[in-house]
Amino acid sequence: MTDTRPLIIAHRGASTAYPENTVAAFRGARALGADAVELDARRTADGHVIVHHDAALADGRVIVELTAADLPSSVASLAEAVDASAGMAVNIEIKNWPDDPDFDPTESVADAVLALAAASDRHDELLVSCFHLPTIDHVRAADPTLETAFLHAHIDGPTALALAVEHGHHVLHPWDPYVDAELVDAAHAAGVRLNVWTVDDPQRMAQLAAWGVDGIVTNVPDVGRSVVD
Repeated sequence: MTDTRPLIIAHRGASTAYPENTVAAFRGARALGADAVELDARRTADGHVIVHHDAALADGRVIVELTAADLPSSVASLAEAVDASAGMAVNIEIKNWPDDPDFDPTESVADAVLALAAASDRHDELLVSCFHLPTIDHVRAADPTLETAFLHAHIDGPTALALAVEHGHHVLHPWDPYVDAELVDAAHAAGVRLNVWTVDDPQRMAQLAAWGVDGIVTNVPDVGRSVVD
């Protein structure tokens, strides 16, 4: 029998129980029952790719203006984060939005992710997402075997789904308020998987699971695990 339960994807790792986007959060996610983790990839001034959600540190320093050695020890490299997520799939969200201080039209972070995937024995466990459609188009063009997801919160669900299909991305990551049963059905009819972010409410998780979403991105993977099981 096919398991139709949605994957539980730990948002920035187990980010309620541990500091987000840290090695501890990724390791902890597995202990709390996550099937996968989601993390954020950004670049430093000296070309390293690290894992951090915001473009700046908590003290206001902009990451792209710092070397990797300038960063706090809690900031993991992308390779360290992927290694810490052993036993789970990994969604690498490339942070490359035009309004961000580290926006890079040359797609250097995407190329670093591609290189990591090519060298990894976990290629098939990686999923690359981005809000910036040209960035994941770049990834898909360079390696059509690497799964890509269109991440969206700025446009409605049907429009985002149409763009994902048009550009050949087989996964859509919609913001939860955009998701209803009709979007789930439309995505599956188009051959697109749907991973919804970010959902911490158990009743909403249960509703999404009943609709047949493919993944639930959550800060509380232990709660998600108990709901879908």
